[in-house]
Amino acid sequence: MHGHRFSYAANISIMFTEYEFLDRPAAARAAGFTKIETWWPFAEPVAEPGQVDALIGAIDAAGVRLIGLNFFGGDLAAGQRGVASHPDAAADLAANAEQVAAIAGRTGCRNFNLLYGQRDDRWTPAEQEAAAIRAIGQAAATVATFGGTVLLEPLAKGLNGAYPLTTADEVVAVIDAVAAPADNVRLLFDVFHLGSNGADLVAEARRHAARIGHVQLADSPGRGEPGSGTLPIAAALAALPSGYAGVVACEYRPTRATEETLDWISAVDGAPPAGTDL
Repeated sequence: MHGHRFSYAANISIMFTEYEFLDRPAAARAAGFTKIETWWPFAEPVAEPGQVDALIGAIDAAGVRLIGLNFFGGDLAAGQRGVASHPDAAADLAANAEQVAAIAGRTGCRNFNLLYGQRDDRWTPAEQEAAAIRAIGQAAATVATFGGTVLLEPLAKGLNGAYPLTTADEVVAVIDAVAAPADNVRLLFDVFHLGSNGADLVAEARRHAARIGHVQLADSPGRGEPGSGTLPIAAALAALPSGYAGVVACEYRPTRATEETLDWISAVDGAPPAGTDL
């Protein structure tokens, strides 16, 4: 980690958007990142083999490691935020999970974010909750075979439609309801979403320390790089348990060229300046 307390990853779905998607792994590496993550980068739950090959080829050529991948979340650009809670999406998610597992086998990725889904009037809340619990459990069983972890996160109110999970407590309650074959469903501690919802980030980091499987960050308001908003990001990271061995993923919308927005890392964890390997 070259002096950093944490190892950092770039989320190439939201960072380095100055570049074409398949050029972003190389751009992240040039900026000092050795790890990346991405939302599901394909339009369909199961991508064509050539699309997957192109993605993995770009990752390998860049010399970075894929450490996080989302399951299919519906049409994010159109406002969808997952389909796990939609009973009619079970077959799509099961097929997607198999492709996620195949990608994991080729990349070594072990963290997989599953968006819960927004409330839909076609089904009762109870039907949607049951569908989500089943889908999460099935996804967890699929990735457990190779040591993978399913991540669940709260989302910011007002930005994500009728998404029912907005606090860490609500996510943990869902995790506790999932019948998984291993302890591999965990909280994605997203500083932006929790902070936007008014959570005490320091207290939440401490209270849920044992449940946190991954950390993502952006500032609020605006979802820009740390320092562009008002969240106590340095304090929140400092509150993570000293034994936290996971990666801190940068999942922010840069306010200027991505490469110009990395100096915050030094201020946050007292590390060498940006430009060293992250």
